[in-house]
This record gives sequence, structure tokens and C-alpha cells, in this order.
Amino acid sequence: MAPHEHSHHGVASHDHSGHGQPRPDAGETATDPVCGMSVAIGPEARSRTSGGKTFYFCSDGCRSKFDADPWFYASGNAAKVGKREAAGTQWTCPMHPQIVRDEPGDCPICGMALEPILPSDEPSDELTDFTRRMWISAAAAIPLVILTMGELVGLPVRDWLGHQIAVYLEFLLATPIVLWAALPFFQRGWNSITNRSPNMWTLISLGVGSAYVYSLVATFLPGIFPEQYRMGGMVGTYYEASVVIVALIFVGQVLELRARERTGDAIRALMDLAPKMARRILPDGSEYDAPLENVVEGDLLRVRPGDSVPVDAEVVEGRSSVDESMITGEPLPVEKTEGDRVTGGTINKNGTLAIRASAVGSDTVLSQIIGMVAGARQSRAPIQGLADRVSQIFVPTVVGIALLAFLVWLFVGPSPAFVFAIASAVSVLIIACPCALGLATPISITTAAGRGAQAGVLIKDAEALERMARVDTLIVDKTGTLTEGKPKLTDVVPLADISEDEVLALAAALERGSEHPLAEAIVEGAEARGITVDKATEFDAVTGKGVVGKVGSRSVALGNTAMMQEIGGAAKGGEAEADQLRADGKTAMFVAVDGTLAGIVAVADPIKATTAGAIRDLHEQGLRVIMATGDNQRTAEAVAARLGIDDVRAGVLPEGKKAFVDELRAAGHSVAMAGDGVNDAPALAAADVGIAMGTGADVAVESAGLTLLGGDLTGIVRARKLARATLRNIKQNLFFAFVYNMAGVPIAAGVLYPVFGLLLSPMIAAAAMSLSSVSVIANALRLRRIEL
Repeated sequence: MAPHEHSHHGVASHDHSGHGQPRPDAGETATDPVCGMSVAIGPEARSRTSGGKTFYFCSDGCRSKFDADPWFYASGNAAKVGKREAAGTQWTCPMHPQIVRDEPGDCPICGMALEPILPSDEPSDELTDFTRRMWISAAAAIPLVILTMGELVGLPVRDWLGHQIAVYLEFLLATPIVLWAALPFFQRGWNSITNRSPNMWTLISLGVGSAYVYSLVATFLPGIFPEQYRMGGMVGTYYEASVVIVALIFVGQVLELRARERTGDAIRALMDLAPKMARRILPDGSEYDAPLENVVEGDLLRVRPGDSVPVDAEVVEGRSSVDESMITGEPLPVEKTEGDRVTGGTINKNGTLAIRASAVGSDTVLSQIIGMVAGARQSRAPIQGLADRVSQIFVPTVVGIALLAFLVWLFVGPSPAFVFAIASAVSVLIIACPCALGLATPISITTAAGRGAQAGVLIKDAEALERMARVDTLIVDKTGTLTEGKPKLTDVVPLADISEDEVLALAAALERGSEHPLAEAIVEGAEARGITVDKATEFDAVTGKGVVGKVGSRSVALGNTAMMQEIGGAAKGGEAEADQLRADGKTAMFVAVDGTLAGIVAVADPIKATTAGAIRDLHEQGLRVIMATGDNQRTAEAVAARLGIDDVRAGVLPEGKKAFVDELRAAGHSVAMAGDGVNDAPALAAADVGIAMGTGADVAVESAGLTLLGGDLTGIVRARKLARATLRNIKQNLFFAFVYNMAGVPIAAGVLYPVFGLLLSPMIAAAAMSLSSVSVIANALRLRRIEL
């Protein structure tokens, strides 16, 4: 079908109620063609004339949209797009993916801010807010620490000011931090209580709140405390502890939020594959660039050489090669002609195509890939869940001990019993507050990320490390992962009274003008052998078969068996040789001269030098290795046999790779997926661990939890060692985060008082909390020295 046969009607044939009419009289109304709102007509009314008709707008924004694509809005197609966008964005909780809402808000389980399932380029409101609160908390924590501990470093600020003034200054610095900056912590802590899901927020809110309230009473009602709680007649306060805890937790939260925001880069990169504009062909044959979101099913579009195909469509005119590697992962472009289907996001290489849109918006293959990546992304649980699982036992235990201490002191303690009871209960909550808990995971991950980078392993998220330690099955893509990803000439087989160099010279002359990767491999192979390549004339590409032309006075054809049959040359004499080449994973092409079979040229994607050794090492690690590729079965099996790969899945598309991952996971396997192409993105995101080759597509890198910088498969072995060490380190950190506090809890409860008259002082409590943080940091830093 030619471009002028477009099925849409022209603007002039439309007659929409309320718009598209001659200018109404003042006082009448018209319908905004962009948003559908009713617009009052008056001297100040915004309007535009298109196709001899006048349209009215509710705002400058709607008028600007109309100016960008007048035909679209004048033809009434905006209503179709409106329906397409009606579903809108949905939000989910990164900790509880079962929570899905149609508008932003807080998670009813943990109180965390919900995130859009499909990320936008807008910065995270929660990250912006927490970053601001972090800096303000840090700004208050520094002078508070100087006030309370300055004399340890030769700054006796407290002595200079006097204790009373210092305490009031601490109160002024701490109050806005606790009552404003830490408000999200208290909200999440309250949610954890009301939802009966105790977690780290329960402890943090109880600890910070207890430290602050205790300090508040000590500041303004010091007389109610017994003498044992006073040092020099003064009662110690915990203002600095409460503020430092808040600041440290915010550091951990900002690190986590930044990492989570980066997980959306994969989806943003996928979205960028589709062009922002599409060239629409109008019924009168004229063309213009329209916004992609305004393209509807049935639109006729022009795709020029080098352009991305905007939507899924059918070719109605033209011929070209289209790079579909984002779908198949294979580097070879596919010939397209009238009647063929093209996929949005693929690249048109050389010819010009007229296409009719058959799927737009969320119905395109690219959008479905995006949906798969988004679904896999939100289905994960962060490693911080380990801390929450411990907290489910730790929190009720601590609260129970505090309550028990209160009751014991109240009924059997010395006078004033109530004051002793309150003080001991608060001391238990303070000493149990895990200021190191918020650091336990981020500090290990940060250290491991630095060590991994030195070894060529980039770590995006914590869960990738946690899961990598348990992986038992590895799926690898072929092209670009096991192989170089760039075809090279491997064999030239003469089949007549002709030399190898002459066969190659004729083939290269024919392919010199082509942009096809196989053609480039043949030409580069000839140049590498020092062969002079002549120029071919009467060149023609025969879709799905090969190319023909004249080199000097000889007619030359290069292609498959079907091409040989078409020109009358018999390929039978070379089929045995061609089959042997194919069995080695190579692509074999026949060369015919003046209708007679002259030879075969073979091209292959070479296997990386390190691949075979890496596969052996992975087998020694106990991993089952499976190859999943979009290539044909014969080539895939040849590569697998050569490398000792355990199983092969050939001819699989992106959804097939993801389905295979889901199948293995459903069977109880822990699956890692290694790949480098856009087509691997859904499977990388769906696997327990996605491993991207750093030499591959940005989308693959962004979809993966781990990236191997050099594209070297041996990096997977190093990544596994690092994963095990990091997970072990995090568990140790969680132990350190609790052990000092747990050791101090009985003392804080007063078990030593009846025998030794010993009560826990504020200094001991502060030291225990500080020691737990120091222990966590020191332990995490050991990861820098791990041997990989």
C-alpha cells in the first residue's frame, strides 16, 4: 500500500461538536480538543486556526500541545490516547511488593513511601526529603558531640559554658531533630506496632523517643532522680545519643534509597530505545514529526535510515535491513519488505520504510519487555529483611524486659520505687537501641562494592549478593557473553578450479557496499589477507537469500542454498562441506561465478578465549550451566558441545528466556542469568541474580544486580566468593549490633544493684552504643582485604 492510501480522513472532513466550527458568538462555549474541557468563548479566549477551522483552549499548555501536532488533535485522535493513558501510573512498596496503589502514599505495613512501578526521570521525593533531614541531623549532631565529648580531644566546651547552659543548648539542638527530622521514623515505628510487625523502626523509634524523653525529664525535673543517677549533683542526658542515632540511620537510608533509585535505570534505558518523535504521513502525502505518544493504531509512519522504529507495525512500502538485536540478541540485521512486521525500538539500517502502526503504547513488544523488568524488579525483598527477622524476636524481648524491670522495681525496689522503676525501664530501652542496625547492611555493601570493583565486579544491590551465595544454576546467553559478539571470517573453501584468495576477492567485492555484519566480516577478512577488493556493479539484494552482482565481466552470487537454486547453480556439491562448517557453529555462504558453484565462505562469532576455563571453574563451584540463545539449534549445540555446557535452549525470544528462568525457579532452583543484550533484560531482572557483561547494552547492565566490567565470565567465580564473604560479614555485623546492647540490658535493668549497688550510667550506655557502631564499621572494613 502506498503512503497516500492512509486510512485516516483529512482534517477538513471532521466535524466535532463544540469545536472545529466557525468562531461562535461571545458567551458560547467550545470543547478544548486537547483535554476535552469546556472553554468559554470571549475576547481573551485562546484559539488556533487549522484547516480553515478555529479551535479553543483552556490553557497555554493545551494550545502548545495542539501546535506540536495540529492534525492529531483536529482529527479527534486525542480521545484514543486519553483512554490509553487512563490506566495511569501505579505505586508499590519496595519492601512489600504486594502493596499496589493507584496514587502515591505510604505503605500501610512499614510506612515507607510508595514508589512508582515504572520509574520516571523525576527525583524521588523521599530521597530528597531524607537527604535534607540527614544533613540537618548531621549539622546538629556535630556540635552535640563536641558539647558532650569535647574534653576527650582537648575541647572542654562544657566546662567553658557551664553544665546548666550546656544542657539547655543540647535541648535546643536536639528538639527539632527528634520532633521534626525523626518524624518519619516514629511514623514507621507506630505503623509497625499497629500492624503487629515489629522491625528496626520499632526499636529506633522506641530508643530515640526514650532517650529524648528521659533527657527532657533529666533537664527540667532533675530532682526526681535518686542520688545514684547523679554525678556531681547532675543527671546525665542522652540528647547527643538520640541525635547521633537519627543522623546515622538517615545516612543508611539515603544510601539505600540511592541504590533503589538506580534499579529504575534499567527501565528508563528501555524507555529511551523508542524515539520521542515519529514521522507521520498524512493522507495528502505530506509528512511531519509527531510526538510518539500521539501515534495511534492505524497511523502511517515513515522510518528513514538510521532511525529507530517508533512502534510495532507492518511494512506497507520499501525494503531495508532492521537490527533486531534488542529482541533476538543476534547481531545480524533482518531483511524487511512489504508485509513484514517490525518491532518498536529496533533500528532501521539502510532503506526507507513506510509502516502502518499495529500496536502502540503499552501494547508494543518493547512496553511488554519494560513491564516484565518492572515486575521482576518489584518482586524482590531487600537483604535488610534479615535485620527485620531478627528484630521480630529482639524487639518484643527488649520491650518485655523493660516492662519486667519496671514492675520489679515498682514492687520490690527501694524508695522512691516509682522513680527507680521508670529509670530502669528507660535505661533498658536506651541500651537496647541498635544504633548500628541501620549501618549493618549498608556499610558491608559499600565496602564489598569497592572490593568488587577492584576485581572487575560491580555490585548494584544488596539482594544480588545475598542470592549469589545460594545460586545453583547459571543461564548464559551465547552472543556477546560466551562469544565476542562480532562476526569474523573463519573459512574460505574453493570448490572449483579457483584459488581461496579469488573466491574471497569475489565475495568481498560483492559485499563491499553492504552494511550487513556478515558482509563487514567478509570484507575485513579479505583486507586482513591483503587482497585487493574490486567494485561490484549491478548489485542487488535478494531478500532472505543473498546478493548478486557483476565483478568485472563475471556474474557473481553470494548466498544460501535457495540463492544457488534461483540462479540455476547447484549447491549440492558443497552441501557436505557447508554442513561441516555449520556443525562447528559457523554461518556458511555459497559463492557462484557465472552460474557455477565456485566456493564457500564461512563466518562465525568467535568464542572468547576465557570462556572454556570459566565454564570449568563454574562446574567446580557446583553450578549447572545452561545456554539460552536466540540463535538456531544447530549452531547453539555446536558451541555448547565445544564448551561442555550442560544444557541448551535455542531460538528463544526475550519472553522465552524469562519464562525459562521462571520455570527453573518454580522447580526450586536458585538461578543466576548472565547476558549482555537488550533481549536479556527481562530474564536478568527475573533471575535471582542478574549478571551483565560490562561490554554489552546499557539496558542489560542496568537490569542486572552484578556487572562484570571486562565482560569476562571468570568474574562470576569472583562474584560468588565475594557474595559469600559479604553475607557472612553482614550477619556478623548484625550480631555486633545487638551483642553489646544485649549484654548491657541486664545491667540496665538493675540485676547488679542488689549485690554491688551498681546502676548503669549514661556514659556506659553511650559507650555501648558507640562500641557497637565501631565494631560494625571495623568488621565491614575487613572485606577490603578478602582474596578473590
